[in-house]
Amino acid sequence: MHISPYDQGNRFNHEPLRARKLLMHRYEINKLVGKTKEKGYTLVPLKLYFTRGKVKVEIALATGKKTYDKRQDIAERDAKREIDRAFRDRQKM
Repeated sequence: MHISPYDQGNRFNHEPLRARKLLMHRYEINKLVGKTKEKGYTLVPLKLYFTRGKVKVEIALATGKKTYDKRQDIAERDAKREIDRAFRDRQKM
């Protein structure tokens, strides 16, 4: 994970690309690793923030969309695009 160096820091600034420790209980790590090895599950970082010199990450275990969900979203997006295009054309007149 890349964490930018502190701009006001000196030569003792941290290395931006070094490996970071995951501060969780071993059973929590094993549970997440087991789930991510199953088909369809992935870990997604939701939020990245600093607290008292530590970088904290909120993570979530998520599943991908099914193909019918993707098709439905694509259809909705296309319909919205057509409506926006119609409004723009109407505004030009």
